[in-house]
Amino acid sequence: MKSEIRKHYFLDKYVIFTPGRAKRPRGTIAKAVIIPERSCPFCPGKVEKDLIIKGYPSLKNWQYLAIKNKYPVVTLDNSKAYGQHEVIVDTPNHLKELAQFKLEELTGLLEVYKDRTKELSQIKEIEYVLVFKNKGGKAGATLIHAHSQVFASKILPPDVIEEQTATRKYQAEKGICPYCQILKKEEKGPRRIFSDSNVVVFCPYTSEYHYEAWLLPRRHVDNITDLTKKETISFAKALKKILVKLFTLNIEYNFFLHQIIRDPDQHFYLKIQPRETVWAGIELGSGIVVNSLLPEKAAQFYRR
Repeated sequence: MKSEIRKHYFLDKYVIFTPGRAKRPRGTIAKAVIIPERSCPFCPGKVEKDLIIKGYPSLKNWQYLAIKNKYPVVTLDNSKAYGQHEVIVDTPNHLKELAQFKLEELTGLLEVYKDRTKELSQIKEIEYVLVFKNKGGKAGATLIHAHSQVFASKILPPDVIEEQTATRKYQAEKGICPYCQILKKEEKGPRRIFSDSNVVVFCPYTSEYHYEAWLLPRRHVDNITDLTKKETISFAKALKKILVKLFTLNIEYNFFLHQIIRDPDQHFYLKIQPRETVWAGIELGSGIVVNSLLPEKAAQFYRR
């Protein structure tokens, strides 16, 4: 039950695991409050036509819909904040959760992620494409209807540059991609959740969130557009396994594609960060994360 400080695989980041604190008394609890919507802007027939970018498989009978974000963080006509901010409506069904998607539906959504990444990466000056999902109010979602977002920018975020630099240093010293090395190690250890011939899923050694999970392709690719059809299906199968388990706990979450376009040193992966807990003074003040759930225990939950 004693605390343990763990350092990230190759970055200068630390997590303090405190299993004993899981039993501390609570007088308050953080929760999201659902506000009833009079009209959903993502339901069929309600989407503003001038926002629509593309329907999948078609605009007339869409199962997924890419639209411009009505309240964008960046836009292509603003030199001071240049980029593109899109919303992907994950389903026409207002109340359907990703955890309830059939395997082929989740595979189809990943194919949409591929298409948006490919199209946005071809825009002049765009260097970074982030595909992400906020599920629930604690994760930052403002609407109930299942949707994802895409943020494309001409700047690489500092955290991404830091990891890119550390990755190249690791490769230069050890002659192997750190993530290729990590997945080989984790697949054989107590933090493994799932693996097949295409993908390895595990709770990372320095999980920053309860039940955090990473999905890595075995093949070294730098972004989702390089995944084959079989790899995409494996990714969907693994993602569904994680989402179904989180659904049973009613835990909100964020997930995002960790990718840098046009960087052969990058190893693409999908990171899921459940939002059961809230970062407080230690995390915000020191930058060191405190986590009361060991990843080994979280992996056991996922494997059950």
